Amino acid sequence: MNWKTEYKEGLAGGLAIGLGYLPVSFTYGFMAVSGGLPVWVAVLISLTNLTSAGQFAGTNLIFAGAGYLELTLTVLVINLRYMLMSLSLSQRLERGMSTVKRLLFSFGITDETFVVASVRKGDLTFPYLMGLITLPIVGWSTGTALGACITGLLTPELQSAMGIALYAMFIAIIIPPARESHPIVVIIVTAVAAGLVMRYVPVFGFISSGFRIILATVIGAAVGAKLFPRYDADGNALTVPVDEKGEG
Repeated sequence: MNWKTEYKEGLAGGLAIGLGYLPVSFTYGFMAVSGGLPVWVAVLISLTNLTSAGQFAGTNLIFAGAGYLELTLTVLVINLRYMLMSLSLSQRLERGMSTVKRLLFSFGITDETFVVASVRKGDLTFPYLMGLITLPIVGWSTGTALGACITGLLTPELQSAMGIALYAMFIAIIIPPARESHPIVVIIVTAVAAGLVMRYVPVFGFISSGFRIILATVIGAAVGAKLFPRYDADGNALTVPVDEKGEG
């Protein structure tokens, strides 16, 4: 394994994510400081969390005067999906990766880095994963700092418009592999359909947004594992979907 080559490949994979994070985290920094948080606190939150939905929700709860328990439970529920992502990626890691290395790169697992890592061919190496999370971390923290430092210069309309950047970037990441793989399309459609049902069918109204994401992810993954199993050299079924040619 060439550490430098793998790390550069990871950097290339994370470049678009890091750039996409800039305007979204800019909005977060703007919002956090506008609400009363010091600039250094807003930046520290981004440096130690790296989660858009969790940070926005948690910061709004702080502004509302919520208690520690409510804040903790809300952020935990919203971010539970990262546990599922980590479990999925753990099946693709190179053999012998230490616990310390797993902890280091797991900090940078987000919706976008998870997608990029998932569609990469072969085993996931430590230098590749570290390269993949480097620019997203830099982009998220830098954007927060910039937004926090120019509070008051953006209009509310522009601030709201910037909030869609993350969703647009996520769609741009998903579409290319989906066009090349029927199983990925099925999994995406299944997860989206499950999310819509839980969102708009009244009987599921008691399910929070965080749990809807988790359940939709589990349902999509379960359907993919059932319909498109992958087999290793010993004939054991894996949960990673294959493309239409039968390749991982």
